[in-house]
Amino acid sequence: MKIAISAHGVEIDSLLDVRFGRCKYFQIHDTEGEEIKVLENKGQFSGGGAGIAAAQQVLDENVDVIITGNLGPNAFKIINKSGIKVYKCESITVSSVLEKFEKGELKELTQSGPAHHGI
Repeated sequence: MKIAISAHGVEIDSLLDVRFGRCKYFQIHDTEGEEIKVLENKGQFSGGGAGIAAAQQVLDENVDVIITGNLGPNAFKIINKSGIKVYKCESITVSSVLEKFEKGELKELTQSGPAHHGI
């Protein structure tokens, strides 16, 4: 299973970034191969449409799950159509995020957060 986590940094002890479209990095954890791939978020510097760019970048990695704080309406729509499950988590270390996910302690995001319009 491939899990994408919005993060402030590249290490497993980095904090989850609650901003999906404007996060600095996506850490992609492959639970089967125990591999970690880190991508710089292409959407973080967008004047607008950051969530759309970020969503497409994550979808291109064929992830099964996304863990973040919130998704704006556009990112939510794209990811929801893809069938990928999204879970909400607070800003804790990525290693703790993965533990909570494995224990089934994260709540699935079933609706988007507010639009930010280039903020």
